[in-house]
Amino acid sequence: MGKLGAEFTFMSTFSTQLTEDMKTAMRAKDTVTLNVVRNLKSALKYAAIEKLGAEGELDDVEAIAVVRKEMKKMQDSVEGAEKADRPEAVAAAKAEIAVLERYLPAAMSAEDLEALVDAVIAEVGATSKKEMGAVMKVLQEKAAGRADNRLLSAAVGKRLV
Repeated sequence: MGKLGAEFTFMSTFSTQLTEDMKTAMRAKDTVTLNVVRNLKSALKYAAIEKLGAEGELDDVEAIAVVRKEMKKMQDSVEGAEKADRPEAVAAAKAEIAVLERYLPAAMSAEDLEALVDAVIAEVGATSKKEMGAVMKVLQEKAAGRADNRLLSAAVGKRLV
Protein backbone atom coordinates (compact mmCIF):
# COMPACT_ATOMS: atom_id res chain seq x y z
CA MET A 1 0.00 0.00 0.00
CA GLY A 2 1.66 3.15 -1.15
CA LYS A 3 1.33 6.76 -0.25
CA LEU A 4 -1.12 8.63 -2.43
CA GLY A 5 0.51 10.79 -5.05
CA ALA A 6 -0.52 14.30 -6.04
CA GLU A 7 -1.92 12.98 -9.32
CA PHE A 8 -4.20 10.54 -7.49
CA THR A 9 -7.82 10.96 -8.59
CA PHE A 10 -9.88 10.10 -5.62
CA MET A 11 -13.12 8.23 -5.80
CA SER A 12 -12.93 5.83 -8.71
CA THR A 13 -9.23 5.22 -8.28
CA PHE A 14 -9.45 5.60 -4.51
CA SER A 15 -12.21 3.01 -4.29
CA THR A 16 -10.16 0.65 -6.44
CA GLN A 17 -7.10 1.28 -4.26
CA LEU A 18 -9.09 0.52 -1.11
CA THR A 19 -10.33 -2.74 -2.61
CA GLU A 20 -6.78 -3.73 -3.56
CA ASP A 21 -5.53 -2.75 -0.11
CA MET A 22 -8.24 -4.93 1.46
CA LYS A 23 -7.15 -7.89 -0.63
CA THR A 24 -3.51 -7.31 0.27
CA ALA A 25 -4.37 -7.04 3.97
CA MET A 26 -6.43 -10.25 3.81
CA ARG A 27 -3.57 -12.14 2.15
CA ALA A 28 -1.10 -10.79 4.73
CA LYS A 29 -3.55 -11.49 7.56
CA ASP A 30 -3.13 -7.83 8.59
CA THR A 31 -6.30 -7.42 10.63
CA VAL A 32 -5.58 -3.81 11.64
CA THR A 33 -5.27 -2.61 8.05
CA LEU A 34 -8.17 -4.76 6.93
CA ASN A 35 -10.50 -3.36 9.59
CA VAL A 36 -9.43 0.24 8.95
CA VAL A 37 -9.89 -0.10 5.18
CA ARG A 38 -13.30 -1.74 5.62
CA ASN A 39 -14.40 1.00 7.99
CA LEU A 40 -13.09 3.68 5.64
CA LYS A 41 -14.90 2.18 2.64
CA SER A 42 -18.08 2.08 4.69
CA ALA A 43 -17.68 5.69 5.87
CA LEU A 44 -17.03 6.88 2.31
CA LYS A 45 -20.06 5.02 0.96
CA TYR A 46 -22.26 6.29 3.78
CA ALA A 47 -21.13 9.89 3.17
CA ALA A 48 -21.74 9.52 -0.58
CA ILE A 49 -25.23 8.12 -0.02
CA GLU A 50 -26.04 10.81 2.51
CA LYS A 51 -24.90 13.60 0.21
CA LEU A 52 -25.57 12.31 -3.31
CA GLY A 53 -27.84 9.28 -3.13
CA ALA A 54 -27.17 5.58 -3.66
CA GLU A 55 -25.16 5.91 -6.87
CA GLY A 56 -23.24 9.07 -5.94
CA GLU A 57 -19.47 9.35 -5.61
CA LEU A 58 -17.63 11.91 -3.52
CA ASP A 59 -15.15 14.29 -5.08
CA ASP A 60 -11.56 14.55 -3.82
CA VAL A 61 -12.21 17.23 -1.20
CA GLU A 62 -15.24 15.41 0.20
CA ALA A 63 -13.44 12.06 0.32
CA ILE A 64 -10.43 13.59 2.06
CA ALA A 65 -12.81 15.18 4.56
CA VAL A 66 -14.23 11.73 5.34
CA VAL A 67 -10.73 10.32 5.84
CA ARG A 68 -9.89 13.26 8.14
CA LYS A 69 -13.14 12.69 10.07
CA GLU A 70 -12.22 9.05 10.61
CA MET A 71 -8.73 10.14 11.68
CA LYS A 72 -10.25 12.59 14.18
CA LYS A 73 -12.33 9.77 15.67
CA MET A 74 -9.18 7.74 16.16
CA GLN A 75 -7.32 10.69 17.71
CA ASP A 76 -10.23 11.14 20.12
CA SER A 77 -9.96 7.43 20.94
CA VAL A 78 -6.26 7.88 21.72
CA GLU A 79 -7.02 10.78 24.06
CA GLY A 80 -9.78 8.84 25.81
CA ALA A 81 -7.63 5.75 26.19
CA GLU A 82 -4.74 7.81 27.56
CA LYS A 83 -7.04 9.41 30.15
CA ALA A 84 -8.35 5.97 31.10
CA ASP A 85 -4.76 4.65 31.34
CA ARG A 86 -5.34 1.95 28.72
CA PRO A 87 -2.02 1.58 26.87
CA GLU A 88 -3.27 -1.32 24.72
CA ALA A 89 -6.15 0.81 23.41
CA VAL A 90 -3.75 3.72 22.76
CA ALA A 91 -1.47 1.45 20.74
CA ALA A 92 -4.38 0.02 18.74
CA ALA A 93 -5.78 3.46 17.91
CA LYS A 94 -2.33 4.75 16.91
CA ALA A 95 -1.90 1.76 14.59
CA GLU A 96 -5.23 2.61 12.94
CA ILE A 97 -4.19 6.27 12.59
CA ALA A 98 -1.02 5.15 10.80
CA VAL A 99 -3.12 3.22 8.27
CA LEU A 100 -5.46 6.18 7.70
CA GLU A 101 -2.52 8.54 7.14
CA ARG A 102 -1.63 6.54 4.03
CA TYR A 103 -4.80 7.82 2.37
CA LEU A 104 -4.26 11.50 3.00
CA PRO A 105 -2.35 13.79 0.65
CA ALA A 106 1.03 15.07 1.81
CA ALA A 107 0.61 17.77 4.45
CA MET A 108 1.44 21.38 3.66
CA SER A 109 4.60 22.82 5.11
CA ALA A 110 4.23 25.61 7.68
CA GLU A 111 5.60 28.12 5.16
CA ASP A 112 3.16 27.04 2.45
CA LEU A 113 0.28 27.18 4.93
CA GLU A 114 1.20 30.72 6.01
CA ALA A 115 1.55 31.86 2.39
CA LEU A 116 -1.82 30.34 1.49
CA VAL A 117 -3.52 31.98 4.49
CA ASP A 118 -2.04 35.37 3.57
CA ALA A 119 -3.12 34.97 -0.06
CA VAL A 120 -6.69 33.97 0.85
CA ILE A 121 -7.06 36.82 3.36
CA ALA A 122 -5.93 39.23 0.64
CA GLU A 123 -8.23 37.58 -1.94
CA VAL A 124 -11.26 37.81 0.34
CA GLY A 125 -10.25 41.26 1.56
CA ALA A 126 -10.78 40.28 5.20
CA THR A 127 -9.70 42.70 7.88
CA SER A 128 -11.36 41.40 11.06
CA LYS A 129 -12.36 38.21 12.84
CA LYS A 130 -15.95 38.80 11.68
CA GLU A 131 -14.85 37.72 8.20
CA MET A 132 -13.12 34.57 9.40
CA GLY A 133 -15.91 32.31 8.09
CA ALA A 134 -15.53 33.61 4.54
CA VAL A 135 -11.75 33.19 4.73
CA MET A 136 -12.05 29.66 6.11
CA LYS A 137 -14.46 28.59 3.37
CA VAL A 138 -12.06 29.64 0.60
CA LEU A 139 -9.03 28.40 2.53
CA GLN A 140 -10.48 24.91 3.02
CA GLU A 141 -11.16 24.61 -0.70
CA LYS A 142 -7.65 25.73 -1.62
CA ALA A 143 -5.94 23.59 1.01
CA ALA A 144 -7.79 20.57 -0.45
CA GLY A 145 -7.25 18.39 2.62
CA ARG A 146 -3.52 19.05 2.90
CA ALA A 147 -3.95 20.82 6.25
CA ASP A 148 -6.06 20.15 9.29
CA ASN A 149 -8.92 22.60 9.84
CA ARG A 150 -7.67 23.39 13.35
CA LEU A 151 -4.32 24.51 11.92
CA LEU A 152 -6.07 26.59 9.28
CA SER A 153 -8.31 28.22 11.86
CA ALA A 154 -5.41 29.00 14.17
CA ALA A 155 -3.40 30.54 11.33
CA VAL A 156 -6.32 32.72 10.25
CA GLY A 157 -7.03 33.70 13.86
CA LYS A 158 -3.46 34.94 14.30
CA ARG A 159 -3.74 37.21 11.28
CA LEU A 160 -7.22 38.63 11.76
CA VAL A 161 -7.80 40.84 14.79
